[in-house]
Amino acid sequence: MSWIKDVYGTEKPIIAMCHLQAMPGDPYYDKGKGMKDVLDKARHDLLALQNGGVDAVMFSNEFSLPYLTKVRTETVACMARIIGELKDEISVPFGVNCLWDPIASLDLAAATDAKFIREIFTGVYASDFGLWNTNCGEVVRHQHEIGAENVRLMFNIVPEAAQYLVDRPIESIAKTTVFNCRPDVLCVSGATAGSATNPEILEKVKKTVPETAVFANTGCRVNTIEKFLSIADGAVVGTTFKIDGKFENLTDEARVREFMDTVKAFRDRK
Repeated sequence: MSWIKDVYGTEKPIIAMCHLQAMPGDPYYDKGKGMKDVLDKARHDLLALQNGGVDAVMFSNEFSLPYLTKVRTETVACMARIIGELKDEISVPFGVNCLWDPIASLDLAAATDAKFIREIFTGVYASDFGLWNTNCGEVVRHQHEIGAENVRLMFNIVPEAAQYLVDRPIESIAKTTVFNCRPDVLCVSGATAGSATNPEILEKVKKTVPETAVFANTGCRVNTIEKFLSIADGAVVGTTFKIDGKFENLTDEARVREFMDTVKAFRDRK
């Protein structure tokens, strides 16, 4: 898995979430403050994350609640504008996540030169968003059609707010996903953003597919990240970087720095 260092610049990378505020078309978009406010807050979070020492960032429409499984055009357009305006200020590798639409995520990645995307690519689920189906073969074909072959695909195999329609052992899901779909990364999540990943599930997945990168996807905190990184190949981190550790808040640079100091000390010991 030498590609991890090539893409993220280090082993055991921390990918920080840059959560974009609600945008035009989203139910909670603040029309009075407009897109300038969305852009200003995205810039604040990006700079706080970078100054705090994260290895990479991932832009997501996190406040487009409730989420769609087919993202609308205006959302992708707004995300592209924001990333485009911030491009000269981005100093770390970055990815994108249009919740929850892998085609839209790939289109945005191709337009902005993102290095990776994270999505739900496989499975059929009973979810808060209704019956949630996927078509990985169609997505990967689209990836090649638009020239995005080098965009790394991070498969969330424990979707938030959803459960497989038919119960399957996580080991079976990991094994068949790797065999059939060749993911770059398998992401293991908790129930929602900020909810801790179960380390036992994380370990089961890594033992089942040792040659595939496995990331902890939610709920990593400064007092748990060493445990997660002792199992996983990296982590995606969002809520714990926020002011007071609350999902709704902006990023707190001091919290980021404290977290990354712990991560760097852990990596130095390995």
